[in-house]
Amino acid sequence: MSKVVEKKAPKANSVKIAVSEKSNKHVAKATKPVLPKKKAEKAAPLAKPVKTVLITQPRPESDKSPYFQLERKYNIILDFCPFILVEGISSKDFRIQKVDIMDHSAIIFNSRNAIDHFFRICEELKIKVSPEMKYFCITESIALYLQKFIVYRKRKIFYGSDGTVNSMLEVIAKHKSKEKYLVPVNDICRIEILECLQKNKLEYTEVVLYKTVCNDVRSILNKAHDMIVFFTPGGVKSLFENQPKFSQNGTLLGAFGPITTKAAEDAGLNLQIKAPMPNAPSMVSAIDLFLSQFIKKK
Repeated sequence: MSKVVEKKAPKANSVKIAVSEKSNKHVAKATKPVLPKKKAEKAAPLAKPVKTVLITQPRPESDKSPYFQLERKYNIILDFCPFILVEGISSKDFRIQKVDIMDHSAIIFNSRNAIDHFFRICEELKIKVSPEMKYFCITESIALYLQKFIVYRKRKIFYGSDGTVNSMLEVIAKHKSKEKYLVPVNDICRIEILECLQKNKLEYTEVVLYKTVCNDVRSILNKAHDMIVFFTPGGVKSLFENQPKFSQNGTLLGAFGPITTKAAEDAGLNLQIKAPMPNAPSMVSAIDLFLSQFIKKK
């Protein structure tokens, strides 16, 4: 009788990062969105076709948006409604934080909002950002958004491969020089970025440039939608602030990004669509893939 040998899983390789001997400078404490902890609902069978989809973002300005192509392709109705509103802080509130942007050699961006409000503050205070500033971005799409403010090809811009904090840290680890990082945040920032910087003893300054508030979306939620799609943890939080007794009850749900996915699942929601994926890098392509598979099953 042969023995069954249980193999031990190899230990994960840790990322080694050159760090500064100076202590971290904390300017503002960011907090995670408070979401109700619930048990995930069981996935309901797709008993009926998808006819209405609620996109928790503003309506695209261009008629050529892929969302409208999706609408025509599957003969569905898309409702657009931002679940959160972004408010930039004033120059006065920025000064209170006593953060010297020019005292930093690199900046970490996790969203387009962070980029918008960083350069807004710089313009209002007439701060000229050094051409030697390094930009580390969570995703390539966020990195490309920098073209709106700087000459992209002439700047030192880096981004992670899969939209996770770990992939961004791997990029940071490749840079041998010691950097002092500036991390723009809001009240529901991707807090794990700060946790990773602390864990790896990197020198950084946390600065609040904008804040998010839940939008009043009770009227749109009163309409019956076959599918609701989220893009931020704040959008999930807004759902329960507007409808505290929300029950999925067969409603299909989608989430973009690992952090939004985690927020939704922590709130007890059952997700049918998760993006990005290798075969669906955008939310539009993920919805398209889901609907095409559903039609085939029918």
